[in-house]
Amino acid sequence: MSVSTNNSARLRDEERARLIWLLTTDKAITSSLLNKLTLVEQYDSGALENQMAEVGVLVEHLKPADLADTLEALPAEERRALWLLIGDDKRGQVLLEASENVWGDLIDQMSDRALLEAMNTLDIDEQIYIVQHLPRNLTGRLLATLSPAERARVRQVMNYDPGSVGAIMEFEVITVRPEVTLGTVQRYLRRLGKMPENTDKLFVTDRDNTLLGELELKTILISPASLNVGDVMERDILAFHPEENAEKAARTFERDNLISAALVNPDGKLMGRITIDEIVDVVYRETDNDLRQMSGLSSDEDIFAPVHKAVKTRWAWLAVNLCTAFIASRVIDGFEHTISKLVALASLMPIVAGIGGNTGNQTITMIVRALALQYIQPGNFSFLILREMGVALINGLVWGGIMGGVTWALYGDPALGGVMMLAMVLNLLVAALMGVIIPMVMIKLGHDPAVGSSVMITAITDTGGFFIFLGLATIFLL
Repeated sequence: MSVSTNNSARLRDEERARLIWLLTTDKAITSSLLNKLTLVEQYDSGALENQMAEVGVLVEHLKPADLADTLEALPAEERRALWLLIGDDKRGQVLLEASENVWGDLIDQMSDRALLEAMNTLDIDEQIYIVQHLPRNLTGRLLATLSPAERARVRQVMNYDPGSVGAIMEFEVITVRPEVTLGTVQRYLRRLGKMPENTDKLFVTDRDNTLLGELELKTILISPASLNVGDVMERDILAFHPEENAEKAARTFERDNLISAALVNPDGKLMGRITIDEIVDVVYRETDNDLRQMSGLSSDEDIFAPVHKAVKTRWAWLAVNLCTAFIASRVIDGFEHTISKLVALASLMPIVAGIGGNTGNQTITMIVRALALQYIQPGNFSFLILREMGVALINGLVWGGIMGGVTWALYGDPALGGVMMLAMVLNLLVAALMGVIIPMVMIKLGHDPAVGSSVMITAITDTGGFFIFLGLATIFLL
């Protein structure tokens, strides 16, 4: 018996790539879908019809997650055209899978009624997630369509901080009593007919809904049916409180290889659960945000966003960078007399600044990662500084020595080579020190240590590198 490859990952990737190619290479398809087709674009209606039919088949065949990826890979106009082809039965799931960066283009052309109808195909937990991130206030209208119990759940989740475990809580859980037998549990599960996704365990509670333990599915399957749940359940369990940080919960999931975990209130009563699905989303979102913020990019910038929007999301850190560059230029200007006496300094300055910036970024990346994983504690902070300084010293001596020798050979001046070497060593030490201090200071101030850190370290190593190199040249060469 062979495995069907009709839904293989490779085929899905090929279909997604084909759909993107069709929409981006032939503007007639997009224009036709948006009712903007011109006479020039209607030169071959037969070919256009065939391509339109192929696009329709691909959209029908691709899963919501693939369609979400396709939407994110398209410019705004093509994105809107594709969205028109996605059926109402898929739109809710596609919204759920797509990043928040593209939601604006998708829902701007939907009426409130259409958006609510798309969301009605989702589970209550999925509806809560979308409502928390929608750029329009549809919460009241959505709440009116829910039962009183579901309405209370939505309000409960929306009261939690977006970065907390409570904000990603799922309410779909299966609970059992400790006094029933495993045979009874098996019959109960068969009557249910389905289980929530990512269910690897059932939660054991008493009549007051206090969490007593967990019952793994494998225990239900391999243990004698006559045993009571209380005899085989796991009592030493890991549970989260809704106010806990979602990033910290993600690290616990990774460390303990969890698929799901219970959420309890301060009284120990079961509130819901979090699953690996939500945890993966948290990890991806935080990683993406950190990568953007380290370079001074907005966390919500879309690669296909209009130019004016991209400009607005980037201007703040560019302004900071311009100010720091101006300071660096003032440092150089202060050594104008030195540079005029020894023109070779002008060509060597970027080397000192560049290698310092690289070292600083290496250090700051390691420190931000260590902070995220909670590896840095008061007891090992001094060790980290000494370690990074030691690495910088060795690198400075090795590469500074090489560059000093090259400088001597190029300009025939051993003193200039010595200044080059010493400047590189000192700038690498400054870069390593600041690479540790900057993220720690950001933490102390209550900010994300990744925000703009590469911009700041580059500014410091550029300014510091120019000052050190030109200062040493002034002292030893003039």
